[in-house]
Amino acid sequence: MSAELRVTFTREQIAAYADASGDHNPIHLDEEFARSVGLPGVIAHGMLQMGLAARVAVEEAGGAGRLRKLSCRFSGMVRPGDTVTFRAERKDGRIEITALNQDGEPVLTKASAETLNSGTTWTEA
Repeated sequence: MSAELRVTFTREQIAAYADASGDHNPIHLDEEFARSVGLPGVIAHGMLQMGLAARVAVEEAGGAGRLRKLSCRFSGMVRPGDTVTFRAERKDGRIEITALNQDGEPVLTKASAETLNSGTTWTEA
């Protein structure tokens, strides 16, 4: 079993994430500014990508209450129009996560999640 989510990033989605997160860094919103600092144009927030990776990890784990830890390394830029496939699969007691763009290049590496012991879930105090 594995969980998968395919997302084509849009400027509107990136702007909505900027508003929701409060991260209005112009590299995410202003094409001209992003190019002025050496980027190919605006790029998606790394934490937006990590949030989407978390969605597949939660699905693979059987619910948000089953996750203990989530980690990743941001390894590639995601631009508006890019399609990224996020996939989570159980391997050796962990959930391994991949995130590949439309060219098969990883945008996240060393991505994984740890789950709680069987039968245990996080609860709010």
